[in-house]
Amino acid sequence: MNDPNRPVTGYPAAGAPPPNPNGYGGAAHQQPPIGTAYPYAAPPPASAVYYQNNPYYQPNNPYDAQRNTFLRRVIGMAIAAMVIAGTFVFILWLILRPRIPEFRVDSLSVSNLNLTNSLISGKWDLRFTVRNPNKKMTLYYDDVAAAVFYDDVSLSDTTVPPFFQEKRAETARQASFATAGAYVNNRAFDQMNKERSQKGAIGFNVRMVARVRFRAGAWRARRRFVRVYCKDLSVGVGSNNSSGTLLGGARQCRVGL
Repeated sequence: MNDPNRPVTGYPAAGAPPPNPNGYGGAAHQQPPIGTAYPYAAPPPASAVYYQNNPYYQPNNPYDAQRNTFLRRVIGMAIAAMVIAGTFVFILWLILRPRIPEFRVDSLSVSNLNLTNSLISGKWDLRFTVRNPNKKMTLYYDDVAAAVFYDDVSLSDTTVPPFFQEKRAETARQASFATAGAYVNNRAFDQMNKERSQKGAIGFNVRMVARVRFRAGAWRARRRFVRVYCKDLSVGVGSNNSSGTLLGGARQCRVGL
């Protein structure tokens, strides 16, 4: 029996379980000892819930990584091949040092020249020399087209037969042009008559386009179009003459690709 005169301390008796804050008995709902498993399953992390509920999320595919690795290797091999090919071409160029051919007009003559009512008739005979300046390469001239001009007005054109050149060789060629009653615009017609009466000569231009192949042993370069421009070829033909020849000797032509 409890003593009614004993003071109330407000603390549980020694050895008694602590009271449960929820109002239930402490003996029935004791905390699990330290080190034991949590009685409930742990909730999944928030990121896992998001990816599971996201219809646009796709997990990583191991084949994608293999494909990316394969593409990187292919690109790397292509770049390496380009670098090797470029280096080879550069070394080959240093060894061969290809140079474009040289053209020289040796003579140009005109005969039966007639200028009447903006019409021109005449015949031109051209002799020129082609030189191959390369020490290690031969040249093949597959097509050679030539034309005679006054200023920028074409008077006549022709073709030259194909030919071949050895290293450091010179080749002489000729071309003939003819026209009969070809129309010339008034400006060019008046200028030719003016030159003919004042200088006793007319300055013609010759242009050529040649398709050339460069070859060194078994190595062949692609075909190149060589453009030749021979300017101000003065032919002595006065007002009382219908024939004349080149004045001032041979002329070197300008050559480019």
